[in-house]
Amino acid sequence: MKAIKPILCNICPRNCLIDRSNSSDFCGAKSLKIAKVMKHFWEEPIISGTNGSGAIFFSHCSLKCIYCQNYKISSGGLGKETTIEKLAGLFKQLEQSGVHNINLVSPTHYTTEIIVALNIYKPKIPIVWNTSGYETSDTIKKLKEYVDIYLCDFKYFDNKLSNEYSSAPDYMDKCTSALLQMRKNQPIDIIKNGIMQKGIIVRHLVLPTHFSDSIKILEWVKQNMGTDTIISLMNQYTPCYKALSHPILKNKLKPIEYKIVLNKFLKLGFTSGFSQEKSSATCDFIPDFEKNDDSFIY
Repeated sequence: MKAIKPILCNICPRNCLIDRSNSSDFCGAKSLKIAKVMKHFWEEPIISGTNGSGAIFFSHCSLKCIYCQNYKISSGGLGKETTIEKLAGLFKQLEQSGVHNINLVSPTHYTTEIIVALNIYKPKIPIVWNTSGYETSDTIKKLKEYVDIYLCDFKYFDNKLSNEYSSAPDYMDKCTSALLQMRKNQPIDIIKNGIMQKGIIVRHLVLPTHFSDSIKILEWVKQNMGTDTIISLMNQYTPCYKALSHPILKNKLKPIEYKIVLNKFLKLGFTSGFSQEKSSATCDFIPDFEKNDDSFIY
């Protein structure tokens, strides 16, 4: 009888090649773990709509930014272990609750489990891949028949920044390759009755003093994806976690910095997108990961 070889993890760009059945590496993940399930009303309007987005926040993360607002689950690993079958059941529960979509938040390191769960039960509402952007194009290819909407961060242009803030010196290369594959997976954006059904939203959080990096990101998107790409320019930066002691990131974003990026967005001729008021830069919009909605059982 031949011994069964362990499956070595190469889901994200870190390519740790470990057997996650009995150990973990950078992301910290072993078995499937969920931190929170909720109706989410704070995403982009075409995602949250009036009924909310059915958000499943997964524990652990393959990026772990030092300014992460969700550090309790991304780095701290807060959450509850569950099974693939129960995850599939969550898809059905959320769908029956009337939400507009199933919103998989920080899902990358559980790609394999999520695909199996979607093979058990595929909701009739859109599946949203809510990602940091630190993906391999091979992983995104696997999602083609499963994911309808890619809600993808584009955090950094300068790899020096991505290395310092997220320990990912190859972020730019991996994120851009992933974005181009996402567009191949979903060639057009479809919005019906104000709610997105298919397509891509590129999110970018403007960081203190780094507005020139933000501008380079917008220029790349225009050149490589076109001005009809939906951009979400985020103004919600709030110092959290390790950023509280960082010489740059401990500061809040200045209104003029966000305005410079927003003006560049308009000047470049993007035809659709979202901006945020300065009032969004608060901890009030961070979900309470210590408390769960008992109506969703997993």
